[in-house]
Amino acid sequence: MYRVLAIGGAVAALMASPMSAEASPITNPPPDKIVIELATVNGSGCPQDTAAVAVSPDNTAFTVTYSAYLAQVGVGAKPTDFRKNCQLNLIVHVPQGFTYAIAQADYRGFASLEKGATGIQKANYYFQGSSATGEKAHPFKGPLADDWQASDTTEVGALVWAPCGEQRNFNINTELRVNAGTSDPQKTTSFMTMDSTDTSVNTIYHMAWKECPAKK
Repeated sequence: MYRVLAIGGAVAALMASPMSAEASPITNPPPDKIVIELATVNGSGCPQDTAAVAVSPDNTAFTVTYSAYLAQVGVGAKPTDFRKNCQLNLIVHVPQGFTYAIAQADYRGFASLEKGATGIQKANYYFQGSSATGEKAHPFKGPLADDWQASDTTEVGALVWAPCGEQRNFNINTELRVNAGTSDPQKTTSFMTMDSTDTSVNTIYHMAWKECPAKK
């Protein structure tokens, strides 16, 4: 049986499965307030005070807002500007008796890539003390001058759940990279942002929830 959660126009499908040793699926997310704090923020794409986190009212998603995430090559760019990254270390306060996993991540930004230039957005996710997930990458090719969007979706059977009864910080590593390719970096500029000039762009992480087994 599938449970479908509509979140800001995006849909995350959750499949109910038999009870596991760690947790059993539930129909609805926990009604209690979910609090997510930024423990640390590191990276050239998210200087201090340029990233913020907000939780949706229904506790099914959280949003990270960036205001200085820009990778570029060409005229006006520094040699190190072609790659920008950000590592977020999040403290997730979950109501007692519940655990969560990230089912989907939606990334948005703007790309201005000259003909011959390329860009790529990458991300991986892991809980403190666990191995990182396989890196997920989304390539882009010039010519391109438009908003971009990329989504990472995890199959239900492959979801990585936070350990029940333990406080494990959640890490999100993202990267933007731009390559001049066959374009002329002496005459042109290519760039990708996870923000925009007039407003910040949101990255939405959709959460799946399970009820932990009762302690004996």
